[in-house]
Amino acid sequence: MIPVVAQPEPANFDARVRRKGLKYLKKKGFPLGKPLPPKADIPPYWRECLTDLHHSYTGICAYLGVYFERVMGAGSVDHFIAKSTNAGLAYEWGNYRLACSTMNSRKGAANDVLDPFYLAPDLFRLQLSTGHIYPNPRLAAKARRLVEDTIERLRLDDQQCRELRVSWYQDYLEHGLPSDYLKKKSPFVWHEANRQGLL
Repeated sequence: MIPVVAQPEPANFDARVRRKGLKYLKKKGFPLGKPLPPKADIPPYWRECLTDLHHSYTGICAYLGVYFERVMGAGSVDHFIAKSTNAGLAYEWGNYRLACSTMNSRKGAANDVLDPFYLAPDLFRLQLSTGHIYPNPRLAAKARRLVEDTIERLRLDDQQCRELRVSWYQDYLEHGLPSDYLKKKSPFVWHEANRQGLL
């Protein structure tokens, strides 16, 4: 993971998502700032902004740090603070993180994942030859545990994630890809290769 800069909400977001969502919550008597009642089902108006979210964050999954194509249906709106925890944030742009479907599913309603919007630089390190992700060894114990919890929760170090990162770096090496292209498509791999002086 690498820090993600929060982007401003689209001009039509309020009309397309927020107002409709808040109207529904009011109609149902669901208080803002409180958890949703058990098994409550609310309309997914946030899906209306998925294309805008993909565009605003240049198609990069906030957790994997890799580009995915919008047309493939692989993207989703992750509510960083879960809808079940705070009903009012279900329809707030500032609570959305662009995530691939796999990462969104793994995160679920968990609250032990570091927020990409408030991520300090260089918390995560990468072994480029194997794709292994791990905490910066210079971190203090508390910070290291937070990084470890995030890696564990999202399973960022599973075999598939490792292979994905390795494939991007190997493609860069074997096909002579421009480093700017690697940065655009796999910014976490680019960041680590650059930090290690391998670009």
